[in-house]
Amino acid sequence: MKNYLFIFLVFSIMSMPHIGHAQFIDTTKTSSTTIEELMIFPNPVIDGILNISSKHNLPKTIEIYDVLGKRIMAASILGKTFNISRLSPGVYILKIKENAISATRKLVVK
Repeated sequence: MKNYLFIFLVFSIMSMPHIGHAQFIDTTKTSSTTIEELMIFPNPVIDGILNISSKHNLPKTIEIYDVLGKRIMAASILGKTFNISRLSPGVYILKIKENAISATRKLVVK
């Protein structure tokens, strides 16, 4: 009986998440995981012009994918406007990259 109890105790401890391990977080770094104040408008797009802005308005790499995951458009923009007039009406996935940070949004074109 003692052996079964010992084996049960060992397996129970091994299967538990690591409790008591400290994780040190460096609070001196100010890196962000999201594009600050990202705004995409209008959505849905009607006139073929998409406005993309952020807090720092740095150059952005834009990729547009269809719902099957096929990349159908890619460009880099320096300003805030992006011409998507050649897209057919539908639902798309918009991937925006600014510096090393990226964001993904749903885009509707009418």
